[in-house]
Amino acid sequence: MDISGRHEEDGEYLMVAAAVHARVDSSRIRSVEGMGFAAAREGPTLEATVALAAEAVGNLPSPPDGPIVAENGEFYEEPAARVGLSFQPEFKYVESIGERETVQAAHHAAYAARNLLR
Repeated sequence: MDISGRHEEDGEYLMVAAAVHARVDSSRIRSVEGMGFAAAREGPTLEATVALAAEAVGNLPSPPDGPIVAENGEFYEEPAARVGLSFQPEFKYVESIGERETVQAAHHAAYAARNLLR
C-alpha cells in the first residue's frame, strides 16, 4: 500500500491511498488480485494516515491472505508493531524485492488517482 499527497497544495490537502492485493514471491509480482482506494482532505497526522490506509485495504475486492506491506516512511517511521494494530491480518514493512515492487505499483496507482481527483 502507498499514500500520495501528504503535503499541502494551494492551502489544502488531498491524500489518496492505494492498496494492491498481489501474489508475490521474493523477487517479483506473480499476479494482481485487485486494488482498493480511499481519499481524505484532512491533514497528514499519523492517525489520519493509518485510517486512510486501513480504508483503502478495506476497499479491496477480497481481503488479503498475507500481510499489509508499506515503506516505513509512509507511517512516519513508527514501529510496525504500533502501526499494525490497525490492520488485519498483519502489517509489516517491505522486506523483499517482490514486496517493494508491489508497493511501487501502489505508489503509481495512488499518484494517478490523486491526479484524477484534483
